[in-house]
Parts: sequence; C-alpha cells; structure tokens
Amino acid sequence: MSRSTTARRRSYALTYAGYVVAALIFFVPVLFMLWSAFRNNIDITGSIFNITSPLTLENFRTLFERFDFIYYIRNSFIIAGGSTILALIFGVPAAYVIVRRRIPAIGFMTLLARMAPGVLFVVPFFILSMKIGAASNDVLNFALLICAHLIITLPLCIWLLVPFYEEIPRSLEEAALIDGCTPRQRFMQVVLPLVTPGISVAITLSFIFSWNYFLFALALASSNTMPLPVIAFNFIGQGSSDYGGLMAASTLISVPAIVLTIVAQRWLVRGLTGGAVK
Repeated sequence: MSRSTTARRRSYALTYAGYVVAALIFFVPVLFMLWSAFRNNIDITGSIFNITSPLTLENFRTLFERFDFIYYIRNSFIIAGGSTILALIFGVPAAYVIVRRRIPAIGFMTLLARMAPGVLFVVPFFILSMKIGAASNDVLNFALLICAHLIITLPLCIWLLVPFYEEIPRSLEEAALIDGCTPRQRFMQVVLPLVTPGISVAITLSFIFSWNYFLFALALASSNTMPLPVIAFNFIGQGSSDYGGLMAASTLISVPAIVLTIVAQRWLVRGLTGGAVK
C-alpha cells in the first residue's frame, strides 16, 4: 500500500471521526430529552443512566392538565409566524436594495441590532408597553411581541438573502428593462423567483429563532399571550423542579421546528449551499 493511499485513508478516518463526534454532541442531548420526557422525575434525578427505569406518559398528562397547552401553542405560532412574515415583507426588498444600491452600511446597522444582547431592548419595550396599555390588551401585546421579535428575524432575513441577490447578474434585469418591464415587474417576475431557495432558508431559520426565543416573552407577554418557552420555565422552581414535565414540554416545543425543517429540507439544503457558491 502506497504512502499516499495510507495518508488518504487516515484523512478519511479523521473526517468521519469528526462527524461522529459532532453527531454525538448534537444528538445525545436531544435523545436524553426525549427519553427523560417519558420517565418519572425521581428516576431522572436519581439515576440518569438507568435504562431499566419504567417509561410513563404521566409527564404529558400532567402537562395538559396543568396548562392549556394548545392555547400557548397558538400564542407561539402567532408571535413566531407574525415576526417571520413581517421580516420577509421588509427583509426581501431591503436585501435587494442593499445589494443593488451598494449600501452595505444599512445592512450592517441591522446586524448590530442582532448582535446586541436582547436585554438591551427589554426596558424600552417594557416602557412602551406601559405607555400604550399593551399589558391589558391582547392585540397590542401580540403586536408588541411581534415587533420585538423583528429584532431577531429581520437582520437574519436580510443577511441570508444578500448573497443570493449578489449572484443574480444585472444583465437579467437589463434585459427585462429592454422588454418594457417596470422596476416592480423586474423585481417580482425576474429577481424574486431566483432567490426562492434563500427565502425558504430565511423562513425556516427566522421561524425557529423566533419560536425558541425566551427573553422578550418573559418580560413583555401577559398571561393571555404567553408563548411556550415561558410556560416551560414554570417547571423550574426555587425549592424543587419537575424535570420530567420540563422535558415533556421541551419535546413538544421542539416538534413544530423539527417538522418545519423536515418539510423544508430540500429547499433548505439547496438554499444553504446555493448562497455560498458563486
């Protein structure tokens, strides 16, 4: 066996070993969460690795008896879905203007908002909530939460779409201009269909980031607009914690994001790879 063949096999072995380690780092906590969701609280705290402990559905029964979980799922969909839709409405044309007008400074300013800690925005939003009476008005409270989550979703949407717009040659738009297309027609009929993979990535990641975000809902949501992550927090107490209920709640919270990722997998992979290759 030649030295080059040995080196190549060793390189492959190291690569696959890295994949295995990365998979373990990612999947072991997820599998532990799923397993613990079906275990008694005393088994979770007593012996983590006891695989002979009995499985039960009691955590899920307690979850739905203690909370109106369907109601809070609806709240999460309203907040995450609303912030994702608004991020697309503003972010899709904004990314196009940033690329075509060559004004990356505006895009960088939106990125600064995303890079800043979320607690920086909590106090201004809380004061605004008190001023407009959002704490006692469900519609205003949902609107405030959606606007707060735009701090997460809008910069993400813009910066995911910028590489896709950069790949589109100006000659396509110039040809459409010669054919008599208006600026709106050029954008809607020529440019937008070419960035569909990027839009699918932006939808998926924006929804997941907004769905899982905890801080704004904890500080701003009322009892009628509370989303799932804050409800899951109620299983952690100062004196004792219901780890089984927490794991069951975390499992149910993860389901919509996992389903969305599976459904959009084809477009997601195409979009992630398409935006990186020029």
